[in-house]
Amino acid sequence: MNAPRAILFDKDGTLVDFDRTWGPAAGSVMRRLAGADEGALERLWQASHYLPGEQRFLQTSPLIAGSSRQYGPLWADILGRVAGTEFYHEVDRLFREEGERHLTPLGRPAESLARLHALGLPLGIATNDAERGARLQVGRLGLEAYLSAVYGHDSGYGSKPAPGMVEAFSRLTGLPPGDIALVGDTRHDLDTARAAGARAILVRCGPGPVDAFAHEADLVVDTVEQLADIIVGQADGAAR
Repeated sequence: MNAPRAILFDKDGTLVDFDRTWGPAAGSVMRRLAGADEGALERLWQASHYLPGEQRFLQTSPLIAGSSRQYGPLWADILGRVAGTEFYHEVDRLFREEGERHLTPLGRPAESLARLHALGLPLGIATNDAERGARLQVGRLGLEAYLSAVYGHDSGYGSKPAPGMVEAFSRLTGLPPGDIALVGDTRHDLDTARAAGARAILVRCGPGPVDAFAHEADLVVDTVEQLADIIVGQADGAAR
């Protein structure tokens, strides 16, 4: 694959360790929402396909790739809440707080992004997390100096797998979608790239296997560090 001219990264499962960050964070969020209602808490666990004893999600969980707008109505119904903006904002706030508390990077993402940024590549984040929470984590991980954009599900471009975030990045950079790569760890990321006409790069470091759809991607790597090695190597080869 020829090197892309710009890259959008998914966040969770790509740059952030999903299980070690969101496993304990989600457990805390569900407990805070349920309060003293143990029955509601157990129903939240069941609906979220969450294993509280192990603090992790099953592969079938709607939270692995979904946004609060997507799983929120289910949670609201369990809690007897109104499924609307106020509730979704509350969920996003709680996840922002708990996500910061448990934030764990995958490898050394700042180092990898710095190497790609040094090549002159515009870089961005496209996540189904809320933008404010994503920016908070980006700052904590030391990534902000390398990013031209951070898009969340509430940034005005829709949630993945809709193509809006890639299209927004295309307008921002002035590059056609075909010159942009979306790097992620789920089927949502692959479908987002394809819907936008962008290149799809999958990483194997997320919470679930990508083998079933890996053949549909333009490139599959183990980690973002490995991707940086490949792209920097291609640039060095071209320079020689």
